[in-house]
Amino acid sequence: MEVLADILALIMQPCYDLTGNWWVAILLFTVIVKILLMPMALWCQKNAIVMVQLMPDLNRLKVKYFGDAEAIGEKQNELYKEKHYHPMLSLVPLAVQIIILFGLVDVIHRITDNGAPGTEFLGMIPVEDGGLSWVMPILAGLSAVVMGFAQNRINPLQREQSRMEKNTTNGLSIVLSFVLGIFVAAGMAFYWICSNLTSIAVQAICNVAIKPKKHIDYEDLAESRVELDGLNALSAGKPKWWQKNPLGKREKADYKRFFSIVDKHIVFYSEKSGFYKYFKGAIEYLLANSDMRIHYVTNDPNDQIFEIAKEKPRIFPYYIGEQKAITLMMKMDADVVVATLEDLENYYIKRSYVRKDIEYVFFFHHMTSTHLVAHAEAFDHYDAIMCAGPHQVAEIQTAEKKRGLKPKQLIAYGYDLLDQEVADYEALAGRQNERPTILIGPSWQEDCILDTCIDELIAPILGKGYRIIVRPHPEYVKRYKPRWEALKGRWDHVGEEELFFEEDFGSNESTFASDVLVTDWSSISCDFSFSTLKPTIFIDTPMKVGNPDWEDLGCEATDITLRSQIGKALPLDGLDAFADEVAAMLDGHERWRDRIKEVRAGFVFNLGHSAEVAGEFLLETVLAKQAVREVEGRQQAKEVFAR
Repeated sequence: MEVLADILALIMQPCYDLTGNWWVAILLFTVIVKILLMPMALWCQKNAIVMVQLMPDLNRLKVKYFGDAEAIGEKQNELYKEKHYHPMLSLVPLAVQIIILFGLVDVIHRITDNGAPGTEFLGMIPVEDGGLSWVMPILAGLSAVVMGFAQNRINPLQREQSRMEKNTTNGLSIVLSFVLGIFVAAGMAFYWICSNLTSIAVQAICNVAIKPKKHIDYEDLAESRVELDGLNALSAGKPKWWQKNPLGKREKADYKRFFSIVDKHIVFYSEKSGFYKYFKGAIEYLLANSDMRIHYVTNDPNDQIFEIAKEKPRIFPYYIGEQKAITLMMKMDADVVVATLEDLENYYIKRSYVRKDIEYVFFFHHMTSTHLVAHAEAFDHYDAIMCAGPHQVAEIQTAEKKRGLKPKQLIAYGYDLLDQEVADYEALAGRQNERPTILIGPSWQEDCILDTCIDELIAPILGKGYRIIVRPHPEYVKRYKPRWEALKGRWDHVGEEELFFEEDFGSNESTFASDVLVTDWSSISCDFSFSTLKPTIFIDTPMKVGNPDWEDLGCEATDITLRSQIGKALPLDGLDAFADEVAAMLDGHERWRDRIKEVRAGFVFNLGHSAEVAGEFLLETVLAKQAVREVEGRQQAKEVFAR
């Protein structure tokens, strides 16, 4: 330290000789040191820019391996080595400053030991001398606040860090500056204050010398953050780290149990309890025609599958929350994975990176078109699609050809839920309503029937001998509860025998009991008309479109064509004809029955037998996967034996 002090004194003394004031000399000394260390600052600037250049790749790594800290750390280190980035370089300036500070100890003592006038305060230490010297740690802390505020805006790396990272960096700097100011001489604290403030100017000069915008693709960086921010948002509603998650222990146990089982042949993935109905027929076929274990992963802790599994011991259910499911799916090890999830690989849920030969099978949760509501790439990363009808086959094949995609297996499956609904409806055959029943069952998106014209639909048919049932989509009640409550309040003077607002979504009894359905763009029209062979009145609210380029495919969406085949569409400005249309449909019951039956015959595959088709396909796929693995196992054994 004495050698270092001698060197620093060679700079400090001329500064004093020039200014005649030790405080000004320390300021000038700080500026000279910053100039001498400018090459190091530029070196750190380059390193910071490299880090920002890596951020898009790092963000995509965090998306790809979301939740898998070990994999993210490993891939991150590989990326650092590849790009020659050194994380510890950011600490070099701080280390150099602390070394200089220690060297200044002797310099300040030499100044104050001489007892020259004006140097008394220079050597005071707050923790020992108290009094006015306590102003120095306060000023040191404030200088760190100012530096942090500026660096968050002009430092190329710090400005791109998360709020938590910025707060951590600035918090440490403020605490360090304050604590340092307490335990060192006022002259040394003044140097630290000057160093903090002049660092702002140094950073500005570095930005001029090496302009970040020339080296950083900020658009790519912004794009890479979108999906990661969405993933991080999944945990926004979760308990904080200090709060106990009531489902955490259960989820952890199920996660561990899932991966403790090897050689899983088939896994079903469900987002909600209500999705079991789409898998029901296939699962029951597999249970009846094989000894296969069914692994069923659900995001819903109250999924009905847990009760079903008590009666069917070969079903193994697991509760895995949305966020943890991302990691589970990336580590998936099974022969076949079945899901109703659109946009596999495009958003949060990815294909497994552990096993590349998994067969991913998609089940639709509707019978209509594939390219209007769903995103254009919604099904691209599945290997097999269980198609409800010939229109879905044609649409997917057209999309594959148009976009140069690898052909998928398109299974002429049908729609088992419709088979279940037809059977349930036939079981109610013979039941007569006391009065004709009109079911209003809209979709839940903005500007649906409930937002645009519900009062105009109820008023003209109220008091005409009908019973009206308003059955909202559960998501509408969840998202727009005040609107729903306001609607019920407007009509609470009407008795339930005439106007009933249904909120029990666990049964289809009201659907089957109705004589006419009124909807907008909801796929309930297919379920209703194809199961009961009764007509639907469609209200032309703004069309629900998820793929703005759907017309480029050249295939007319069945969501549109069906409106004139199984019912009649009315524009919003033509609702004065609504009451007459209801009466006409009720009078033409037999005509509509024959017409809808004919449309259904050409629209849906394997009516009444779709569960068998799905079950056979899944079983054959699993057996084929096993056969391949057995051949590979024998081949590996031969190679080992040969060696």
